[in-house]
Amino acid sequence: MVKKINHIGVAVKSIEEAAPLYREVYGMKDEGVEVVAEQKVKVAFFAVGESRIELLEPTSDDSPVARFMEKNGPGIHHVAYEVEDVEAELAKLSDLGIRLIDTVPRCGAHETKIAFLHPKSSGGILTELCQVNH
Repeated sequence: MVKKINHIGVAVKSIEEAAPLYREVYGMKDEGVEVVAEQKVKVAFFAVGESRIELLEPTSDDSPVARFMEKNGPGIHHVAYEVEDVEAELAKLSDLGIRLIDTVPRCGAHETKIAFLHPKSSGGILTELCQVNH
């Protein structure tokens, strides 16, 4: 079951160029930058209430985010919902016939477990399930 919106992922060409909008113009708290090698991205999180904006900068031309930007340009990439147990949610969604990109969770930023649902099964929106390990 979904607990809350964990973050909204925004594809950007450069975190360095995009960050001032979120930090200085919007006044969001900068939570730092991290490289997620498995995803071939560098990410920066900005807190807004209980949720965050995640800036995604591709670190490779063959990263999923780079391919997304080739097709769509910079902008909203995905919505991430926080769940208690990613594995259980994937099993439930699979049983419901939801098309999954990930059948098993992978490692995300901040030591989270993540999995993606295909946009064709989630209203045209790339959807991430995110399990926070406190």
